[in-house]
Amino acid sequence: MRIAFSKPALPDKGAVVVFASEEKSLPKLSPVGRSLDRSVGGAIARALTASRFKGRKGQSLTILAPGSSELTRIVVVGLGKPADITDLIAEEAGGTAIGELQKTDETSAVALVEAPAGCKLEPAGLAAHFALGARLRSYRFDKYRTKEKKKEDKPKLARLNVLVEEAQPARRRFARLDAVAEGVFFTRDLVSEPANVIYPETLANEARKLSRHGVRVEVLDEKRMKTLGFGALLGVGQGSAHPPRLVVMRWNGGPRQGKAAQPVAFLGKGVTFDTGGISIKPSRGMEDMKWDMGGAGVVIGLMRALALRKAKVNVVGIIGLVENMPSGTAQRPGDIVKSYSGQTIEVLNTDAEGRLVLADALWYCQKRFKPKFMVNLATLTGAIIVSLGQFHAGLFSNNDEIADRLTKAGEAVGEKLWRMPLGDDYDKMIDSKAADVQNISSGGGAGSITAAQFLQRFVNKVPWAHLDIAGVTWSTKGTATAEPGGTGFGVRLLDRFVSDHYENR
Repeated sequence: MRIAFSKPALPDKGAVVVFASEEKSLPKLSPVGRSLDRSVGGAIARALTASRFKGRKGQSLTILAPGSSELTRIVVVGLGKPADITDLIAEEAGGTAIGELQKTDETSAVALVEAPAGCKLEPAGLAAHFALGARLRSYRFDKYRTKEKKKEDKPKLARLNVLVEEAQPARRRFARLDAVAEGVFFTRDLVSEPANVIYPETLANEARKLSRHGVRVEVLDEKRMKTLGFGALLGVGQGSAHPPRLVVMRWNGGPRQGKAAQPVAFLGKGVTFDTGGISIKPSRGMEDMKWDMGGAGVVIGLMRALALRKAKVNVVGIIGLVENMPSGTAQRPGDIVKSYSGQTIEVLNTDAEGRLVLADALWYCQKRFKPKFMVNLATLTGAIIVSLGQFHAGLFSNNDEIADRLTKAGEAVGEKLWRMPLGDDYDKMIDSKAADVQNISSGGGAGSITAAQFLQRFVNKVPWAHLDIAGVTWSTKGTATAEPGGTGFGVRLLDRFVSDHYENR
């Protein structure tokens, strides 16, 4: 969907979006909304009076325009109490408006954006974030729906014109936000693809596409990883017909010399399909394991977003790509492998594979690039879903500053994190009697924590955080800014994290 910004003017035809705030439990139209109401003979006010619409955030009311007007419909979107309006509420309003318009035959719409009295957001910011919410909601993964009737089933809305007094500043702010939305869309695409389309070689090829935006991409094949000694990662993929890959992506937008040139690093688990291997999963729901590469998808999307907006920072993105399959060559429970770090790992459960992939990637990253910090993302454990459901991702870290900055970045963009504990008592649970470490605990629960403890053994003293995104990578219900399916959770969070603290101003 194309989004444009223009100076305000009352439209005389088509579909229109206007705002209403909540004041004393009653809806209050914006001044321009009241002007529009007068132009249609008070039809909006009458509809508000006859409805349960109160102007609360997330509410909407669609009104068919009276026959005396050439307008087709008016969508009134609630912003809540003016003093409480934030970027996220503006985005929710944009997504809500588009959600309503997508149910119609409208091909274009006009949004009259005006900040109500008492709103802390300036009009340009309100308009830009409204447009971002609209853009995010417009995403739809439908490439395989060959029998869907375009005229009857597919949304037709192709253009939104946002009318705001500060049109030029809003346009500039949205350009940056739209670059991040492109990264979110790329991640959603990758996570939504089936495993017969996305597997290690093809996902590496998708990452290679970033080179057209200035990202340097390097792919390590199976032979190269064997030479280096990536025994943990290679062990996971040895049962599949699709050979593993390790992808290194570099965006050099910061200083070239000195301490300021030290990169920041993001790593992702890329298990393109996870059967569980010999420790095979139940068949019910196994189709969902196509998105077990969600962490890798986020890192690719983040690198795209940073490149598109020309971020002034040096970033390394590393993703380990494998397919975990049962076969005559598959890794067995009880096998012992030697990781790139030199540490030996007893593999008690082949379905605890993502941590093996990340173990080699984490060690390789710190050894080769000496980053300021490392943040890894992974759909790592079902245990984190038991703990946090689908509302927060789990955060584990050895550094309070990194953890605090990540948490605040998540709050700012609506991608919430909840910090979980680490400690010696949990670490002892993965001590092995046969090797240096075992890949699952000896019992006693704490599955997501012991998985994080395992990763920490391959971090040394580098500031590090692990985000367990198993519960938030895919949504069955959807939100105001996302249809059900891949969410792209993590792209906006990490972009904000980088922007707030690590870019050169």
